[in-house]
Amino acid sequence: MTRANLLLLLALAVAVPLSLLAGRVWLDPWATPNAAVILGELRLPRALLAVAIGGGLGAAGAAMQGYLRNPLADPGLFGIAPGAALGAVLSLLLGLASGWWLPLFALAGAAGAMGLLALIAGRAGGIALFTLAGMMIASLAGALTSLAISLAPNAFATSEIVVWLMGALTDRGWPDVALAAPPTLAGIALLRLAGRGLDALTLGEVAARSLGVSPARLQALVVAGVGLTVGSGVAVAGVIGFVGLMVPHLVRPLTDRRPSSLIVPSALAGALLVLLADCVCRILPLATELRLGIALSLLGAPFFLHLLLKMRREVA
Repeated sequence: MTRANLLLLLALAVAVPLSLLAGRVWLDPWATPNAAVILGELRLPRALLAVAIGGGLGAAGAAMQGYLRNPLADPGLFGIAPGAALGAVLSLLLGLASGWWLPLFALAGAAGAMGLLALIAGRAGGIALFTLAGMMIASLAGALTSLAISLAPNAFATSEIVVWLMGALTDRGWPDVALAAPPTLAGIALLRLAGRGLDALTLGEVAARSLGVSPARLQALVVAGVGLTVGSGVAVAGVIGFVGLMVPHLVRPLTDRRPSSLIVPSALAGALLVLLADCVCRILPLATELRLGIALSLLGAPFFLHLLLKMRREVA
């Protein structure tokens, strides 16, 4: 285990217990009435869900930045997150948001975006075509989502859709953990398998082919891995952005900067970031709880601007 992974695991080991106690009302396990129920049924699944979603988004961001060789790449660029959001919005529009319907619609939307991306890019499609196809799918999914919102039958349905799109872990439980965790772990495993190919790709597509890397297999691993990690997160928590953009930059100085060595630390850092952000959302003294997606966007937008200014200085 690398030093970076060990440090991040230790940080998570401290942050998870603290997150169980944090809230608008801090929990005392020995004095608070029904403390065991609150911990076991409310705060523990919420903390585990934050870890799962953050881990998936972090790993997806690291893989995307390695595959596209672009430090500004984000999981939303593939169109998979917008596709999952579109599926969830359709379930809300059709009145099928109860039980497992909304997560299933979101996962179906992510799967549809994955399939469309693979179909357009093709087996021999280069990185440029792959990127453009992802941007087209994201734009199309965003337009269809806006159309669905405009067709909402009443103001209540519109409000429900908009609030869900903001992203949050409020009122999530063990069924959500059971839905999100297995696909996320499978997706991270697939992205880890793509690590060797991503390392070779840093030398260029021609050099990667000469080293025995199959572009079609690498593309399939990245698309499937990102689809599982991002789709499962959107399915249970809504749209949560900027995690995949930020955490690879935060942990890159702790690694040897190879894409393969960045995936696991990014997953751990993403888990830590989302967990801490969710804790902050809970303890802020606001009339209603701040949505997690809004909090991370408020953090991610200045970070993105910092990256742009840094790249501008390097080019000048």
